[in-house]
Amino acid sequence: MRKTVFVVLLGAGLLAAAGVLSDAGQEESTPLGLPPVPIPENNPQTPEKIALGEKLYMETRFSTDGEVGCFTCHDPEKAFTDSPLKTSEGIEKLTGTRNSPTVINSAYFTTQFWDGRSPDLEDQALHPFINPVEHGLKDHKPILKIVRKDPEYAKAFKAVFGKSGKEITMREVTLAIAAFERTVISGDTPFDRYYYGGEEDALTEQQKRGFDLFLNEGRCVSCHVIEQTQALFTDSRFHNIGVGINNIQSDVPKLASNFLEADRTLSEVDVEVLTDPRTSELGRFAISHGFDDLGSFKTPTLRNVAVTAPYMHDGSIETLKDVVIHYNNGGVTEVGDPVNDFLSGGIRALDLDEDQIDDLVAFMEALTSPEFEPSADEADGQ
Repeated sequence: MRKTVFVVLLGAGLLAAAGVLSDAGQEESTPLGLPPVPIPENNPQTPEKIALGEKLYMETRFSTDGEVGCFTCHDPEKAFTDSPLKTSEGIEKLTGTRNSPTVINSAYFTTQFWDGRSPDLEDQALHPFINPVEHGLKDHKPILKIVRKDPEYAKAFKAVFGKSGKEITMREVTLAIAAFERTVISGDTPFDRYYYGGEEDALTEQQKRGFDLFLNEGRCVSCHVIEQTQALFTDSRFHNIGVGINNIQSDVPKLASNFLEADRTLSEVDVEVLTDPRTSELGRFAISHGFDDLGSFKTPTLRNVAVTAPYMHDGSIETLKDVVIHYNNGGVTEVGDPVNDFLSGGIRALDLDEDQIDDLVAFMEALTSPEFEPSADEADGQ
């Protein structure tokens, strides 16, 4: 089943990302609404590397219970998330503090994770393996033992990287995983066909009204960026929108001081933010140590957002309508509370009426790519 999903999702895009097509062919195969996939010079794409990365992505032996793989929290059948879970489950059903972001189009993101603690897909792939609530390994040695000794992996690593035995390191493992993830791209939504393809009837009248709100009165486009020829629906920046930070108001001084005083590695931060709910709410501050980043989290893409509920870094908002209502109220828990106003970043209330809220939700539902549209049974809740 998952293999079928990959084939449908990737198609010609797989060849383009792999560098098999010419520059003109790559442009033609890039999904409508997206730019060509950026490929780092130190990790060029090849079909063999992508296939190896997919195998590693689906591998469950890289966990202490033999049941967790990358796909566990980023399932192709769930738009590469673990929807409808609020926060992700790892080994032995242990839960972390963060909602699982989609892998789709992550090739375009300038940082990875909700707090941007990894600079690229290669680095991101390292950390879940040794997080106690994800794959649960103490170190990467069990992974290296498998890929060096397993005949299929040994053959693949030799073919892709020209390395064998102890020459194979986690660098090669993460290069392959990242190469696969860069093929997971998705556009061609009703919005794309309307805005970039000129199909006037691709959006309903309600969705067109919602698009106007998105651009103007709702001010959504300020962070969920739409450009003239492409739309990633994120500014790749970090914002405090009043989610989570209000729950730890009294703890903020102590938690912030602890981070300023200690010299943590990114791996240590990774463990702490996923195992301690209070620390998790510090957001980008845990990485930057900048007070302006308290409670700030990365702007997520809105592509396929209608099929990846629940929402926000902690999965605390269940529906898209609830998300719009949150912004409509100014992102504060108690309107008029000066502490909450400060911690929410001073978001201005939108003052949309009920019909406008519904229109805005309808527009976001038009950001779903065909391959992730729910089936008739799923749409009916069966």
